[in-house]
Amino acid sequence: MNRTTVSLIAGTAALAAVTGFATLSPPQAAGTARTAAELPVERTSLLCPAPSSSDIAETSYTSFTPVTKGAASGGKAELQAAGAQSDGKSAGKKSGKPVLEPEEPGKPATGDTSGGDAPALVGTAEGRFAPGWTVQETTKVAAGSGRGLQGVNCSAPDTEFWFPGASTAADRTDYVHLTNPDDSAAVVDIELYGKNGALDSTLGESITVAPHSSDPILLSTLTEEKQENLTVHVNVRSGRVGAAVQALDDKLGGDWLAASTDPSGSLVLPGIPKDATAVRLVAFTPSDSDADLKVQLASPSGLITPAGNETLHVKAGMTTSADLGDVTRGEAGSLVLTPTDASVPVVAALRVVRGKGDDQETAFIPATRPVGTRATVADNSAKGTTLSLTAPTRAATVKVTASAGSKGGEAVSKTFTLKAGTTENVEAPTPTGLKGTYALTVEHVSGGPVYGARTLAATADGVPGFTIQTLPDDRGMVAVPEADQDLSVLQKQTG
Repeated sequence: MNRTTVSLIAGTAALAAVTGFATLSPPQAAGTARTAAELPVERTSLLCPAPSSSDIAETSYTSFTPVTKGAASGGKAELQAAGAQSDGKSAGKKSGKPVLEPEEPGKPATGDTSGGDAPALVGTAEGRFAPGWTVQETTKVAAGSGRGLQGVNCSAPDTEFWFPGASTAADRTDYVHLTNPDDSAAVVDIELYGKNGALDSTLGESITVAPHSSDPILLSTLTEEKQENLTVHVNVRSGRVGAAVQALDDKLGGDWLAASTDPSGSLVLPGIPKDATAVRLVAFTPSDSDADLKVQLASPSGLITPAGNETLHVKAGMTTSADLGDVTRGEAGSLVLTPTDASVPVVAALRVVRGKGDDQETAFIPATRPVGTRATVADNSAKGTTLSLTAPTRAATVKVTASAGSKGGEAVSKTFTLKAGTTENVEAPTPTGLKGTYALTVEHVSGGPVYGARTLAATADGVPGFTIQTLPDDRGMVAVPEADQDLSVLQKQTG
């Protein structure tokens, strides 16, 4: 029995180091300190949704892996069309030419597609390419529903997602994109929650997503109700998928709505553009209890309370919204939500509008995890990139690195100190001799938690567009217990 237990601990530790998906907490003897080594992950997966059905859409993909000390040698990263992941004869055997295949960590790799038949992508990174691997999908749509700039960080497969801020209103066309990277089918439930609770629908139950495929599910086909603000819950019964909501508006452009961070008592929604003309907060609690949230804006001068929106009452199981108007009033800002009862979890997102009249465009900011040890965002350009950082509770210091350019240039780093309760649009560095696009990596140096977001702005055929991506921790490191200590602890416990 002792040998079996020892083998199980060693095997689980090895799995954690390889996949990055597990953290082992072994049994401990009384008085024994817990120690664990932070090791780079050795394999990771990312999924990119099909970008657009528009024939005039132009999509670019940018892959980047930061250089990580202690990372495994060798390895590779590649993105393939979901349907090319298997040849249909031998499960898992890849076929077809990769859409994107980076050459080395520390330098972005780019690829492009055009037209409305671009597929969803399935990607894997191994060895030195795995820790912190990030892929940005950016689409320009010059006209039609959802016109403007649409961007999304390709995400890891998971089993549950929350999307507050979706809609089935008459002027909205929202799709939930589900991508299955595995050799077996995934079974998914899609639940919709409106202002009065769950919407009646049986069509969202037991949706089958075939192996190595992607399905866009139109929300309006799941219910007859037309509601302006919805929360979408994607729950995977078997298997795992990547999920993202594509929100297309007839008048206000469109963008991708990424999943909110897991339900939590306190939430931060960073990087509201200083020139936002309309901001809407959408929140939901899956709890059986109502949530009362204190609403604050972290501005360059500190935390302030928006007049008329000091608090938000979120009824259990019902989606609640609040129009905050031009809440930033020409300054950088992030929304901070704190509960009166921390035991009631909440998810939230912001719909942000810039411009006026026919030149309006929309983007979304979901509640997100802090930067943590390190966070990265790709596809930045010399013009049109804004990096927003906030330290909601305590002062903090971060190091920001601009990578080498995709076509040339050298990396540059710069350190910033943020005051407690503030948001700053920092003057992020750009690579020396930049050619092409580059990645920005934010590393936490000291102090309290930091949250971040990056805004890309561009004009296509005279129509201004923008998209916002948050900067959560890249989870490039995994805690693996020290093998020697684990064995000694186990020997003390078993005699």
